[in-house]
Amino acid sequence: MRVLLAQPRGFCAGVIRAIEIVERSIRKFGAPVYVRHEIVHNRHVVETLKKQGAIFVDELSEVPDGAVTIFSAHGVSRAVEDEAAARSLPVLDATCPLVAKVHQQGRRYAARGRVLVLIGHAGHAEVEGTVGQVDAPIHLVASAEDVARLDLPRDAPLAYLTQTTLSVDDTRGIIAALQARFSDVEGPDVSGICYATQHRQAAVRELCAEVDLLLVVGSRNSSNSTRLREIGEEMGRPSHLISHGGELDPAWLAGVRTVGLTAGASAPEELILDVIAALRRHGAAEIAQMAGITEDVEFRLPAELREPSPFPAVQAAQ
Repeated sequence: MRVLLAQPRGFCAGVIRAIEIVERSIRKFGAPVYVRHEIVHNRHVVETLKKQGAIFVDELSEVPDGAVTIFSAHGVSRAVEDEAAARSLPVLDATCPLVAKVHQQGRRYAARGRVLVLIGHAGHAEVEGTVGQVDAPIHLVASAEDVARLDLPRDAPLAYLTQTTLSVDDTRGIIAALQARFSDVEGPDVSGICYATQHRQAAVRELCAEVDLLLVVGSRNSSNSTRLREIGEEMGRPSHLISHGGELDPAWLAGVRTVGLTAGASAPEELILDVIAALRRHGAAEIAQMAGITEDVEFRLPAELREPSPFPAVQAAQ
């Protein structure tokens, strides 16, 4: 049995930045630091950071006064930012710069008087943050059927935004439905779409042309990991989302000659290696990597993590 690895796969620059913000904050300011919501949607990453001294909370009310507080990579609403400011909490913002770009686009469109439509999934942390970052109503759609149900006049000046964990392929049909139904529609350039989402989905499509089975490493609550599994199914390949090698079902491997392996943008390489080890135990004799894009994107860390400390009260308490 052969294992073929997708390229690229796993961590993106936004996830790397968010995790590094938590780790550097612990080293610089001491444990514990408090993180509002999961820093990224991966249970292994969250548990690893907990062991280092991070405490994850659902609401800011759970954060003690004066404690270093980190906002997750998915972004937060202005109400959360205002609550933190009112309490004078020392805040580090780990919002992915590409998510922050969506917030900025939304505010610009709203300032020009456009009706905002957000293409995304209800309840997703990123969507909730985006809706709360723009001082204007936002209509959420997840399908062409949702577009048909929008109660807006045909000539309403529209602007659409997209959840970053959706690719150009994911949104193309919905955008076409908006343009077919409404006469005045604007949206960001395709180059504004999250590069990592697009690259990983394209790699899976190429991978599925060469494999009999697709395994995606990622957590169940990871939107982009779930989408990779769905693409595998769309390509006609048996596809499974697993968190680690222990979840590999040997029955999946019956009659399989080549296994395709990829990982969502919030899954670390060590989990991919864990799945490879499990596959070796079940007969994998060759591990190869497909040709693909090499990502070299890096996002700067917040100024708060540079010397000297911007949180003198915290530093003095150490």
